[in-house]
Amino acid sequence: MPAVSKGDGMRGLAVFISDIRNCKSKEAEIKRINKELANIRSKFKGDKALDGYSKKKYVCKLLFIFLLGHDIDFGHMEAVNLLSSNRYTEKQIGYLFISVLVNSNSELIRLINNAIKNDLASRNPTFMGLALHCIASVGSREMAEAFAGEIPKVLVAGDTMDSVKQSAALCLLRLYRTSPDLVPMGDWTSRVVHLLNDQHLGVVTAATSLITTLAQKNPEEFKTSVSLAVSRLSRIVTSASTDLQDYTYYFVPAPWLSVKLLRLLQCYPPPDPAVRGRLTECLETILNKAQEPPKSKKVQHSNAKNAVLFEAISLIIHHDSEPNLLVRACNQLGQFLQHRETNLRYLALESMCTLASSEFSHEAVKTHIETVINALKTERDVSVRQRAVDLLYAMCDRSNAPQIVAEMLSYLETADYSIREEIVLKVAILAEKYAVDYTWYVDTILNLIRIAGDYVSEEVWYRVIQIVINRDDVQGYAAKTVFEALQAPACHENLVKVGGYILGEFGNLIAGDPRSSPLIQFNLLHSKFHLCSVPTRALLLSTYIKFVNLFPEVKPTIQDVLRSDSQLRNADVELQQRAVEYLRLSTVASTDILATVLEEMPPFPERESSILAKLKKKKGPSTVTDLEDTKRERSVDVNGGPEPAPASTSAMSTPSPSADLLGLGAAPPAPAGPPPSSGGGGGLLVDVFSDSASVVAPLAPGSEDNFARFVCKNNGVLFENQLLQIGLKSEFRQNLGRMFIFYGNKTSTQFLNFTPTLICSDELQPNLNLQTKPVDPTVEGGAQVQQVVNIECVSDFTEAPVLNIQFRYGGTFQNVSVQLPITLNKFFQPTEMASQDFFQRWKQLSNPQQEVQNIFKAKHPMDTEVTKAKIIGFGSALLEEVDPNPANFVGAGIIHTKTTQIGCLLRLEPNLQAQMYRLTLRTSKEAVSQRLCELLSAQF
Repeated sequence: MPAVSKGDGMRGLAVFISDIRNCKSKEAEIKRINKELANIRSKFKGDKALDGYSKKKYVCKLLFIFLLGHDIDFGHMEAVNLLSSNRYTEKQIGYLFISVLVNSNSELIRLINNAIKNDLASRNPTFMGLALHCIASVGSREMAEAFAGEIPKVLVAGDTMDSVKQSAALCLLRLYRTSPDLVPMGDWTSRVVHLLNDQHLGVVTAATSLITTLAQKNPEEFKTSVSLAVSRLSRIVTSASTDLQDYTYYFVPAPWLSVKLLRLLQCYPPPDPAVRGRLTECLETILNKAQEPPKSKKVQHSNAKNAVLFEAISLIIHHDSEPNLLVRACNQLGQFLQHRETNLRYLALESMCTLASSEFSHEAVKTHIETVINALKTERDVSVRQRAVDLLYAMCDRSNAPQIVAEMLSYLETADYSIREEIVLKVAILAEKYAVDYTWYVDTILNLIRIAGDYVSEEVWYRVIQIVINRDDVQGYAAKTVFEALQAPACHENLVKVGGYILGEFGNLIAGDPRSSPLIQFNLLHSKFHLCSVPTRALLLSTYIKFVNLFPEVKPTIQDVLRSDSQLRNADVELQQRAVEYLRLSTVASTDILATVLEEMPPFPERESSILAKLKKKKGPSTVTDLEDTKRERSVDVNGGPEPAPASTSAMSTPSPSADLLGLGAAPPAPAGPPPSSGGGGGLLVDVFSDSASVVAPLAPGSEDNFARFVCKNNGVLFENQLLQIGLKSEFRQNLGRMFIFYGNKTSTQFLNFTPTLICSDELQPNLNLQTKPVDPTVEGGAQVQQVVNIECVSDFTEAPVLNIQFRYGGTFQNVSVQLPITLNKFFQPTEMASQDFFQRWKQLSNPQQEVQNIFKAKHPMDTEVTKAKIIGFGSALLEEVDPNPANFVGAGIIHTKTTQIGCLLRLEPNLQAQMYRLTLRTSKEAVSQRLCELLSAQF
């Protein structure tokens, strides 16, 4: 930047600022400002032409007045005139005024754009820098339309100076973040990648920020950056602090650039073996340097050093393919768990939560359980304690579940109120998931209700009742345990609900003991009746009529209670109706009719735990995942690691109602074998579109309903009959996805010539790329095999691929076809937007071709929380407090394909009285709007 000459001091400005500061009151300040505004206005309107210095001085005064909070409605044209000056300070003030005061709708924007274009074309690096800074500061859509095509040319031009390249890269980054659809991808993308090799580290730093953001949306365009990033990172981490003097921060060479390069590498899977070896050396060097004694005692040194270390650990976790690095990272984080710096302990706990999900480092994480439990008890900062809870939850398995659950329950008694509900949900999930002995599960949940009853949601006590009803072996114990728990002088209402339900169903199992006779059970429950809310009283009335059927000897006592005025004339209509109907039923119905009407509840159908669904909803889909998914239970080979061990071939016993035949992560899958009949190598990818030798069967009955259920979820059972169960577990990121298909043999007889084939129609093939590995042609009885499908969305599509499975069972040929739930919404990237931005974009997508609307009758109960969960599961961000009507739901996201990104806005308006919905979708492409509307409408 040129030095400011003595004549540029602007004494008049200094005097004005001094006068403002010396004002004794607000009124005096306003008076002085109004006087100055009048003077400036007269100077601008005067006949005498002002020189550049005077214009600059007066524009500066206007800018200062604006910064004091006063409106400025003139002087804009004079500021624009300053842009044509050849003096740096005048041009600088002009650009500064425009960056602060001129909005994108100004009539002067064309003149401003012309001045910026002239400066960009001038090849004067100082003027080019000012112009680029102004574009980035304003960052409007109009600026992007005018200059998004010009700035890449400046960036990659061979004669552009380093300082201008830095500004151009950051300016382009700003425009891409505000208007990604206006930044064209072209030849410059391959050239900008080579800026990672630039000699000037400032250029490399700016280019890395730009490439990282671009690569997140267009990974294929910038995949060549991986090898260059590794090469540059290698040179940095192996250099001495004296080699990069200008970019060394407290003895750490180029820490900001190192962090940015490591973050760029996290946009891609592990690189090719040659590059991977060099990257592994870099990561090992970073881990080694973390063990070295500090070169400075100042906090800046440790902050820079640890920033690089934590980003390196994030990359190791992201790749999840090097067992040695994962264990070393875990050990390094373990040292931070007892560090005196609170932020380091927090970051260590957060990173170890992710490490706990890796099959390679899970055991290493478990070795730190005592340290984590100690942190839970002694940490002062509640956020650190919450991360400790998250880590205990993540490291839990069958071997340590009793210890972790006990520690969580112990901590719950003194836990901060803000995290109690989350801890309750996690304890309930772990107790159910790892319950070998269901008596322990019942004890744990009842203890949970005793300790934190106010935070036990309905999902928790619903779930314990479902499990008790579905398991005959625990019903008697549950009845005895809740009976004893209810004898406490003070019981939480949730315990009364559980006790009322279980004793009403299974009180007869403990009625033989004189200490828990029918009359004692009834009196115990009725002693709590007057303390409970209306819903609990209604449940207890249902328990009483169940007692009439179970224990005829207490029938007169119960009828007297039902006949009392407090019941028959109750102010609550629900309680009054129940009392009247139950009294009449107990009076007129015969014993047989009573036994039929009030028979024991049948087992509940098994589905995803409602507690787990609530925890996912509470924490958000991206932060808390089902443990079976994140840990993968030592099964899924995601990143080219060692092949998993074969599944056991021993015959399976008949599973309980709550067992999952496929395991979906609980049992190791069999490794993929060679293709059944092809002559190619077994390790090669097969052509998934090849024609099958046999006729493809029509879609199996019920498969369309199963397909619809997967629109808003990624895991579960897709198909099941007497012979075969097909389960799915899938993950999607931008336009790429990976699906794990599990085939389970439910019989004790082998499946022979087992051949699953993916079939895409002619219309679907160019829009969706699928690659899969073949599976073993023999599936043993009671065993399962796994197939991995790699997915790439090239362009938007409407159809879904078909999965055809052919095999021989006991000499009989079997042929099954189901639709594979790969739908357009799986490639959604949620986008958060403020209310103003949402409706501005909504108005921009107002063409009839861009909007699709559907008004339809609700097929399911109109539950607000279920609706929110479905919209989030659909893939879009759920935008809170955006719609003026709080009953409406709005969402936003971007559909990612290889060729383009399609912005999508949705609005769902429920009408509870009419039991109808109106769904409106707006995207930039009619076919996408239509398809998304069809998929989402079918969910409600």
